[in-house]
Amino acid sequence: MNLVPIILCGGAGTRLWPVSRESMPKPFMRLADGQSLLQSTAARAARLPDVRRLAVVTNVAYSYKAVEDLAEVGLSCPLALLLEPEGRNTAPAITLAALWAQREYGEDTMLLVLPADHLIQNLPAFEAACKRAIELAATGRLVTFGITPSAPETAFGYIECGEPLSGDNAFAVRRFVEKPTREVAEKFLRAGNFAWNSGMFCFTARSCLSGLQTHAPQVLRAARAVVEAPGTSRSDAEQVNFDAEAFRAQPNISIDYALMEKSDNVGVIACDFGWSDIGSWKAVSDAHATDAHGNATVGPALLMGSRNTFVHAQNRFVAAVGVEDLLVIDTPDALLVAHKDASQQVRDVVAHLKKTDVTLAIEHSTVHRPWGSFTVLIEGNGFKVKRIEVKPAASLSLQLHHKRSEHWVVISGVAHVTRGEETVELRQNQSTYIPVGVRHRLANHGASPLEIIEVQCGSYVGEDDIERFSDAYGRVRDEART
Repeated sequence: MNLVPIILCGGAGTRLWPVSRESMPKPFMRLADGQSLLQSTAARAARLPDVRRLAVVTNVAYSYKAVEDLAEVGLSCPLALLLEPEGRNTAPAITLAALWAQREYGEDTMLLVLPADHLIQNLPAFEAACKRAIELAATGRLVTFGITPSAPETAFGYIECGEPLSGDNAFAVRRFVEKPTREVAEKFLRAGNFAWNSGMFCFTARSCLSGLQTHAPQVLRAARAVVEAPGTSRSDAEQVNFDAEAFRAQPNISIDYALMEKSDNVGVIACDFGWSDIGSWKAVSDAHATDAHGNATVGPALLMGSRNTFVHAQNRFVAAVGVEDLLVIDTPDALLVAHKDASQQVRDVVAHLKKTDVTLAIEHSTVHRPWGSFTVLIEGNGFKVKRIEVKPAASLSLQLHHKRSEHWVVISGVAHVTRGEETVELRQNQSTYIPVGVRHRLANHGASPLEIIEVQCGSYVGEDDIERFSDAYGRVRDEART
């Protein structure tokens, strides 16, 4: 049997702002163990028997970060990247993955679909549930994982379990239920045959595509058009870049709506393996060990006379005195203070910021790029100051700016600078000037990181004042990324 775990790595994670933002979403968040959610998910999946290849479906803008994270894990199986040009829902992502797996390994390939942003604490129980799901999916069933509820949670959808199927903890699905009211959730809990809908699935490529042909043919047609589009590029089985124009024509629909809720061939595995979708800061707090007063901290923090409070600190020391039931999330450019009972409302903050300060909603003060990162230190009328770090053997694109000049000062490392027709090498405490309209490139040919300070001056210093001519990361047409 060929088992191919499909990891869905996307979403804005707005309820986990200000750590999760569109430019670096929830799957890349690091938890208390130092691993990102994507790393934990991939390591979990790679442990399973008979894994032929691990596939990650993600936005092309995150591809370099996904590769970096997974290289740290040291996976024991090959990796494939299925790269979307923009965000879409789970039905297009899973359909494209099923078509890819069918082409590479055959229609009987077993797919295990896992969101990248879930936390699972009991690995043996998870592996046992996967084994049972694979056995059931091998009979042609579409299988989902239902989490045994521990509380009348209103943030999750529910699955009503019907008649038992052969083996332990397997049931036919009677119905899917949308996120209920508190009263209805309490009723489900008392009934004892309802489970939380985890968003994890198992089926063969054949069963998935056959079900879509019956219940959502428009999704399957659109996905096939993407696969067959001239702009879809492939690098053996390792990477697929989906054609942007064809991709945009896909319907925006979840796999639950498109397939699972319509099929009469769905089974559910009842699971209890310490699952959390890390869907809010309260869920993050619950995933951390607490002291005798229910407090937990990450980073440089001190709690005095406080109860049931979670502090996540990054660059600054945070002290909380005499508070209760609070979430305090501090980042270099934004501070969130919320009552734990209001943690789901953080998404409303992001919605407000998108109308008033879209940069704060989408980007961090330190912005990661394939070549390294930059941090905006200060910005004012007609100027901006950045700290730029370029990774070893990396370079920025050959580019020019129409409205700003740039001054570069090397802090550490060796900078190889292309400036018009001239190429110069700069070392610590040396500098150069890039006039408006001059083609230039910054590169690091060394084995150590290169750090520079950049001072921009001009009538406009926005990140979209950029014209590219060549780029190692395929971003010549993406003028919004430095």
